[in-house]
Amino acid sequence: MKVVKTYSQFADGQGFAALLREQARNVAIAGLSLRKSISGNNWIKLPYYHHVFDDERKGFERQLKYLKNYGEFISMDDVWKMVSEDKKIDGRYFCVSFDDGFLNCYDNMMPITQALDVPVIIYLPTTYINLDYNQPADADKIKNFYPEKPRLVPFLSWQQCKEMMQAKVSFGSHTVHHANLMKLNADGIEKELSASKQEMEKQLGVLCNHFACPWGRSGIDFDATITTPIAQKLGYKTFATTNRGTVTIGDDLYTLKRDHLLANWGNYQLKYFFGS
Repeated sequence: MKVVKTYSQFADGQGFAALLREQARNVAIAGLSLRKSISGNNWIKLPYYHHVFDDERKGFERQLKYLKNYGEFISMDDVWKMVSEDKKIDGRYFCVSFDDGFLNCYDNMMPITQALDVPVIIYLPTTYINLDYNQPADADKIKNFYPEKPRLVPFLSWQQCKEMMQAKVSFGSHTVHHANLMKLNADGIEKELSASKQEMEKQLGVLCNHFACPWGRSGIDFDATITTPIAQKLGYKTFATTNRGTVTIGDDLYTLKRDHLLANWGNYQLKYFFGS
């Protein structure tokens, strides 16, 4: 199996019906975006991605340049500080994150974010980091990250993570095994959050203060009444979800809202999701 290097390869096999649904969705969003504008103040928006494949580089760069017209890019540490402080958020801010820690973040994402001076946090499922896709056993594990359709999308190494830290890239936990927390009991959840945190701190030599929930839908993929006290106990400062929305002063740092993006989406889609 060949390494997946483009989004067209990654999405290969998508049925005709799915393509029609996507086209119809894009047309609808384009129309709805005409009524929206990215305006107002006193908010933070958290766009997040999973990958920047070779054929997504230009789109990703375009999106970041577009968002730079509407707000300032900040780190997740900044988000924690601004939301937890008892004063108004003054301005408009974006915090970019990536889930899963794929190698294309090193090859394709980092040169762009570094050139544009954009801080990024990448959430790592630690058991997949440092796998060598040239080794059959590791390659099988990588392919099974997508059990519904095995694909060889390599992950970062710890050495690459250390290099990225010099380019305003920080790292958070995404569990050990990319686990669905709703399927685990409290002890299992604590093991996933604790072991991944410990491994990251050992490998990178810095505190791991931030967590993003795999899949991340509140009430479907995690139960905040269970995960929040565990995350707090282990010393996490934030717990990011995949629930869309804006972050404002006083929001719950253990159910942070983020907006998923694909790097080749048009600017009108960013306007739709981030506008009002």
